[in-house]
Amino acid sequence: MPRPDPKPDDAEILTIDGHQVRISNPAKLYFSRDVQIAKLDIVKYFLTVAPGALGGIADRPIVLKRFVNGAEAEPFYQKRAPENLPPFLRTATLSFPSGRTAEEVVVDNPAGLAWVVNLGCIELHPHPVRTADLDHPDQLRVDLDPNPGVEFADVRLVALEVKAVLQDAGLTGFVKTSGSRGIHINPPIHPRWTFTEVRRAALALARAVERRVPALASSKWWKEERHGVFLDYNQNAKDRTTASAYSVRPLPDARVSAPLHWQEVPDCDPAAFTVFTMPARFAASGDPHAAIAASAASLEALLDLAARDEAEGLGDAPWPPHFAKAEGEPKRVQPSKAKSFANQIGEGFGAQRFRKRSQSTDDLGAPRLASETWEAAATNPKPARKAPAKRTPKHPLLTIANSSDKAAALAGLVRWKTANPEAAALLAPDDILVDRMRGSAYVWYRIRVNLRNVPEQLRPAQSTPDPDDDPTRTWRTGESAAQL
Repeated sequence: MPRPDPKPDDAEILTIDGHQVRISNPAKLYFSRDVQIAKLDIVKYFLTVAPGALGGIADRPIVLKRFVNGAEAEPFYQKRAPENLPPFLRTATLSFPSGRTAEEVVVDNPAGLAWVVNLGCIELHPHPVRTADLDHPDQLRVDLDPNPGVEFADVRLVALEVKAVLQDAGLTGFVKTSGSRGIHINPPIHPRWTFTEVRRAALALARAVERRVPALASSKWWKEERHGVFLDYNQNAKDRTTASAYSVRPLPDARVSAPLHWQEVPDCDPAAFTVFTMPARFAASGDPHAAIAASAASLEALLDLAARDEAEGLGDAPWPPHFAKAEGEPKRVQPSKAKSFANQIGEGFGAQRFRKRSQSTDDLGAPRLASETWEAAATNPKPARKAPAKRTPKHPLLTIANSSDKAAALAGLVRWKTANPEAAALLAPDDILVDRMRGSAYVWYRIRVNLRNVPEQLRPAQSTPDPDDDPTRTWRTGESAAQL
């Protein structure tokens, strides 16, 4: 049988500063709903703003966040550099909290920028380090993440408070829209402190801003405890990245992460900065972040603030889930699911789960002498296991929907509100928790509601989520069955 004719190659070859860059499928639509934007259009956008975009990523290893099926489909993350890199790109070897290492791409020039965009990297995710020193960040990253229902005006107000705290600490914050609902502020620092120290300073900053505007800002890690605008201090943990300046975000209007002058912040509108408007703005005004590399300062003042917090009893806060438990870190569990040691002993878990602790404390939790421990073991028979005691969670949470399709999950929330109008009417905007859950090979969405503002007699009971497409259920069910 004769072989079919090969599919014609419609790739376009761009010559950029003497380098040839192949753009595959140049007419492929990356945005098709509200606007029509093809892959080649995005490449040309980045080349137009290349001096600014490279200012955020040059000499830094980057994580490749690849939208290979366009901005309207789910992306995947790729840490390791592809094979057969062109000569105008290089790599740097990063180590991760897991102990593994990876060669990550470093983009230093417009040709390299076009090359990674061709891979579907419309968002650029650089690490906050330079290749000469991969263990000491040269930026503190302040990520202002508003809870659902929080107006952008509140984000702007919190950003101005961050600016004031940074100035008091001798730091210059360079501000930009995130390109979504938030604001990013990146103060450059001298590369003298470890990731752990930089995160400690970021936590102190978050708490300082929360004290200044407690009704607007929150430093609480768990979503059920947050309100207003969350200052995500954990973006400074090693291996975390955020979208850099001029990145294109996967929103229907193709908006971008726009660097701003501080005088623009009180009136800025994220929707004003898109793939269509940014090139003219850049040509007319240049890059507001052009001086960022020359503005590095000391982190000492924020670390002094952290030390004062710790002296007053404010210790560490939870780390991201894949990090090892840190010294001084509180329980890494949602407050609504946390149980005290006494409650867990009452449920019969003392001997199995907390053997050493149950043997070394008395009924009131006080330390028990070694002789008392031996005597108790010799004279007291093992008590019969008690029936599990019903506990009252700190926050009354219901899971409403689980789905790999965010729109389907949100539709489930609408159905729940329709079925429970009295409870729904009493929910505050930040009582609705939309969690984007990531696994090794999947992304899914979980929607929960916090009934803290709903009187107990009006609170609906937990029912089966609608939809209930939790991709982890298969392996969790299999794991449980294997243990029987």
